[in-house]
Amino acid sequence: MRELHTNELMLLQKLREDDVSALDEIYHRYWQHLYTASYNILKDKAACEDILQDLFLDIWQKRKTLDIAVSLRAYLATSVRYNVFRYIKKGTARELLYDKVDERFTPASAEAMMQQKELDILIENAVAGLPGKCQEVYRLSREEMLSHKEIASRLDISIKTVENHLTIALRKLRTVVGDYNTFLLLLLFFCKKN
Repeated sequence: MRELHTNELMLLQKLREDDVSALDEIYHRYWQHLYTASYNILKDKAACEDILQDLFLDIWQKRKTLDIAVSLRAYLATSVRYNVFRYIKKGTARELLYDKVDERFTPASAEAMMQQKELDILIENAVAGLPGKCQEVYRLSREEMLSHKEIASRLDISIKTVENHLTIALRKLRTVVGDYNTFLLLLLFFCKKN
């Protein structure tokens, strides 16, 4: 696991140094997985390709400031899910998306649902224990899906201050939930519906 983490750190560093080969490596390593994940929901090849193209373009454009707290794979998977949900929310998804929706999502077992509820309670208690401004920034980011810039504007603080509050919040949540559940925690809150 450490080797993969080191490899990802090196890739991200090369990306920050404007090395296009790093973006190519990331693309070739993760594209198929991301495409499959988005296609399983949308069932629209063109839409999935557009979403992935936008994702990798966004990564390149933000390469200098990209701050990934978890694995690159988890970050990309979360980004794709968020973009798919945003695509659906905008109303641009085809009507077929809603046909037989129950066949595309497997129901969770009773045990998984209970674990999910327990995790939700644990997370909510941890968030409620954050300092006021930190909690507010966290909720705007994860629950209202606002960008760092939008949060900074709304709260009249700098983008760097927003980033610092989110770092503190995520560190606290990782401590409370534990490293084993970090990926699940981030996935849940990056993809959480309103």
